[in-house]
Amino acid sequence: MFLLKAFIAALSSAVIMFGIAKLLGNKQISELNMFDYINGITIGSIAAEMSTSTSMKEVSIAIMAMLVYGLIGLVISIITMKSIRCRRFFSGKALILMERGKLYEKNLKQAKLDVDDLLTKARINGYFDISQIAYAILENNGEISFLPVAQNAPPTAQDLNVQAQKESLCINIVMDGKILDKNLKLSGNDKQWLSKTMSEQGFALKEVFLATVDINNSLVVFPYQQNKNERNYFS
Repeated sequence: MFLLKAFIAALSSAVIMFGIAKLLGNKQISELNMFDYINGITIGSIAAEMSTSTSMKEVSIAIMAMLVYGLIGLVISIITMKSIRCRRFFSGKALILMERGKLYEKNLKQAKLDVDDLLTKARINGYFDISQIAYAILENNGEISFLPVAQNAPPTAQDLNVQAQKESLCINIVMDGKILDKNLKLSGNDKQWLSKTMSEQGFALKEVFLATVDINNSLVVFPYQQNKNERNYFS
C-alpha cells in the first residue's frame, strides 16, 4: 500500500510539473530570468517532496502549492507582456559591461562577474582578443551579447556585392562511428558513396567521430583524437 501511494504521488508530481511547464511555455527553459529560475526551483522542490509524501493530506498541500506557484508565474508572464515597467521590475534590464575599449568594473560587480568570466564568454562567442569587441552587454536572461568593432565585423554578401548562396543546414551522417541511415538518405547519398568519399580522405568508418555533409555535398570528417590536449592558454 505504501509503495502504491509513493508511485501515485511521484506520477502525479511529474504530470503536474509537465502541465505547469506547458502552461508557462518554452521561455521557462530557453530564457530563464531570475524570477523564472527561483520559481522553477521552488516548483521542482515541492514536486520532489510530494513524490515522497506518505499521506494524502501532504500530497494535497503539495499539489495546491505547485498550482499556486505555477499560477503566479503565469500571471506575472501576462503582466510583463502588457507593461514595460513591470517587465523591467521582474525580468531586469540589460547592463553594459564593456563599451569601446572601456571595461566597467562597477557593472561587472553588479552582475556578479569578474574579468575571467567576461573573457570566457567572449571566447565562447569567438572573440579571443577583446580589443575586437565594441560592446559587451549582459542581457536579462544572464547571457552576454557582443558587438564587434566595425573593422572586425564580418562582411555581408550585400557589402561585397555578391550573390549569396542559399542557406542550408549541414546534415550529420556519421556520429560516434555509426552511420545515420536516415540522414544519409536525406543527403541524397548512400553507403557506397560514403565509404568511397571517406576512403579518398584517408579515413575508415571506425576512425570517424563525426561526419557531416553540406549543401554542396561536401563531406567533412572529424576523426577520433587519441591524444588529450592539456594545454591551458587562458589561466
